[in-house]
Amino acid sequence: MDIREASGKDIPIILGLLYELGRPKPQKDSDIESFRKLIKKYITDSDKKIILAQLDDTEIIAMVSIIFLPRLNQNSLELYIPELIVRDKFQNQGVGKKLINSCISIGKEKKCHRIRLESGNQRKESHKFYKKLGFEQSGLSFTKNLN
Repeated sequence: MDIREASGKDIPIILGLLYELGRPKPQKDSDIESFRKLIKKYITDSDKKIILAQLDDTEIIAMVSIIFLPRLNQNSLELYIPELIVRDKFQNQGVGKKLINSCISIGKEKKCHRIRLESGNQRKESHKFYKKLGFEQSGLSFTKNLN
């Protein structure tokens, strides 16, 4: 298994992985193009990365997205993970751990002060996974939909 940064050719696969996580699917063709542009912008932004796990130079089986965030009370960046997705049939095989370890390495290279992520309340197995990797629950997340 190879771990590598995403490129423009990976956009359709990235969209598919996001749908597997339960992210909204496009309702019309213009939405698909809009989502593709968003991912392309994400890939080319120096404050963001998408890292992929690829099996045998062919099949992409997992991804993690990263945003480097400045914080008002820190002199270093925070590495934030909005999405970590491992295809169902490849879960519990060390793929997610490899992606998290890649994030840790990237965070250390960038001299980030911490890695932060969120996980939905219903994702109990994910919570166990993160705790096993040394993450601690450090707060609650609140949202308010504006649509």
